[in-house]
Amino acid sequence: MKMSGGPASVNFKILLLLIALIIAAGTLYYTQTLVTKLQQRERNIVQLYAKGIEYIANTSSPEVDLTFLFDNIIKPIDFPIILTDNADRVNPESKSDFKNVKYDSTLSKAEVKTFLENFVREMDKIHQPINVTYADTIILQRIHYGDSDLINQLKFYPYLQIIIAALFIIIGYIGFSQIKRSEQSNIWVGMAKETAHQFGTPISSLMGWIEMMKLNYEKPDAVLDITEEISSDVDKLNKITYRFSKIGAKPEIKNQVVYEEVKKVTEYFNRRLPQTGKTVDLTISGNQTCCAQINGELFEWVLENLIKNALDAIENKNGVINIDIFENKKNIEIEVSDNGKGIDLRRRKDVFRPGYSTKKRGWGLGLSLSKRIIEGYHGGKIFVKSSTPSEGTTFKILLKKC
Repeated sequence: MKMSGGPASVNFKILLLLIALIIAAGTLYYTQTLVTKLQQRERNIVQLYAKGIEYIANTSSPEVDLTFLFDNIIKPIDFPIILTDNADRVNPESKSDFKNVKYDSTLSKAEVKTFLENFVREMDKIHQPINVTYADTIILQRIHYGDSDLINQLKFYPYLQIIIAALFIIIGYIGFSQIKRSEQSNIWVGMAKETAHQFGTPISSLMGWIEMMKLNYEKPDAVLDITEEISSDVDKLNKITYRFSKIGAKPEIKNQVVYEEVKKVTEYFNRRLPQTGKTVDLTISGNQTCCAQINGELFEWVLENLIKNALDAIENKNGVINIDIFENKKNIEIEVSDNGKGIDLRRRKDVFRPGYSTKKRGWGLGLSLSKRIIEGYHGGKIFVKSSTPSEGTTFKILLKKC
């Protein structure tokens, strides 16, 4: 029941960071692999283009069908391509020597030539030009080409993706940190109020007993009865102190008779029910000998929370709270039932969430602590077995048998 993150939290954050780095590296590797394959595909197209030009240059037939070359190779090219002579000189007047090259149409021929030559040098930094040869020895032309828009987009896509993911993670981290700080603040406030609430009942009783002693100081028998009740409330204060001292520590689990532990709680409440102003019949039924592995003090805390919730839920004059104890092959089952206002079906899972409360002045820690005690410390289960609006609710606890 720790309130702050420790080494496990730090290790988890490091693990998340490592996973994020692996995903980023995988994205980069996969994208670069696609880029490499696309670049190889485009180079194959340029090589095929060069072979076509070589075929035309080397053939002796004047009637060469260029339809296939233009329709199936040149037209589909969607990346920049420039043909130069063997000295990398560009002829800006031959529009067929460059394709998919964008430039300002208002430039002069000399400026266009300078632009194209600079563009050729930039493309050669990325891809080695392909030579068009005659008789496999004489270089007639050189084909220079760059990357298509698709490849350029793919090159930058993983970095854009990483930036977006990083922004999302940062925003999410800030948001979750704010939520966590808010929850921690609510928990501390709730714990403070829960402490005051826990101490409030026995302290109020002690104040009442003191007043009764003042009124009956001349009656020894009455004073004796009062001192027994005072002793009971002092024991209750000791129990509360013990409970809070066990928050964050591992409690001692012992084999206990469940009925006897439940009986202690019901007897305490039955003596104080008249002070609530409600007529409530609080009873125990079921197996009186079964044994479970529990910590008595913390288990009593759970029962007290369930009984207090039941008392708050009872709105009619004749309230009933019954605690049933069963035994099966593996577990001890405890059912706490009341005839209160019930829980809405949509809210059954919320009742154990820290901070959730249907009471105007509640702080929603009782059932959350109960769940932590039963499931975290005792290895059992606690849940809403059934609930019907205006008819009542039954909570069920499962504990390990001795």
